[in-house]
Amino acid sequence: MNRRNFVMLSSVMCMITSLTLACSQTLSPGNPGTSTNGGTSPVRLTISAAASVQDAMQEVKALYETVNPDVSITYNFGSSGSLAQQIAQGAPTDVFLSASQQWMDSLETQGEILEGSRQNLLLNSLVLITPLDQTAVQDFSDIATDKVNRVAIGEPKSAPVGRYAREALTSLNLFDTLQSKMVFAKDVRQVLAYVETGNVDAGLVYATDARGSEQVMAIATAPAESHPPIIYPVGVVAASQSTEAAQAFVDFLADDEAVTIFTNYGFTIAE
Repeated sequence: MNRRNFVMLSSVMCMITSLTLACSQTLSPGNPGTSTNGGTSPVRLTISAAASVQDAMQEVKALYETVNPDVSITYNFGSSGSLAQQIAQGAPTDVFLSASQQWMDSLETQGEILEGSRQNLLLNSLVLITPLDQTAVQDFSDIATDKVNRVAIGEPKSAPVGRYAREALTSLNLFDTLQSKMVFAKDVRQVLAYVETGNVDAGLVYATDARGSEQVMAIATAPAESHPPIIYPVGVVAASQSTEAAQAFVDFLADDEAVTIFTNYGFTIAE
């Protein structure tokens, strides 16, 4: 083969190789981290939220992901104290929604909450509940009598509902009297389950949890002055890798659509 033919053949081979590579890049799926439509990667947010907002937040998720298809939300529900401890220990979290100012204050003091992102979102109240088929208990005073053998409250050290219950019962001069009757639960949903199944005769839960159950009835509401205001603060976790998207979700929780969901579940919107 003479030099001229060799050069021409080499040029042709280079063109074929270039075209092959170009076609390969065009037809292959998008690279990891890039959406196939040329946009940015889907954002995945992890939301740690108090157990008492579980039902409402599931509806919020469905709505938010519908209007924001590039955002995927994963929930971590539990007692606010346990969730706060997880965040403080470095658990990947983007947003924290607490049923207590105490645990949000603790994280904020440690620098775990993004400055300027915190806001008070919801209000709740504390009620005494019993199984539907009981008729003996009519008020808080009855749980100190032989009408009741066991009373469930949340664990005061980790579950805000337990701390509110302890303070309310203390204010009513009942806490010490009830020590031998108390059954402690990890969060408000477990208190509710104990009453629903008849494992205890009564329990103290948030009004919204009582409202959402067809197996219990609310007998009495704890006086507002008997415990600190039940306020649900929310904020972006400082260690989040998606602070902009996390803040957008926090802002959405105060929008009209989300507010409607929360009020349908019995929450009051904080001013």
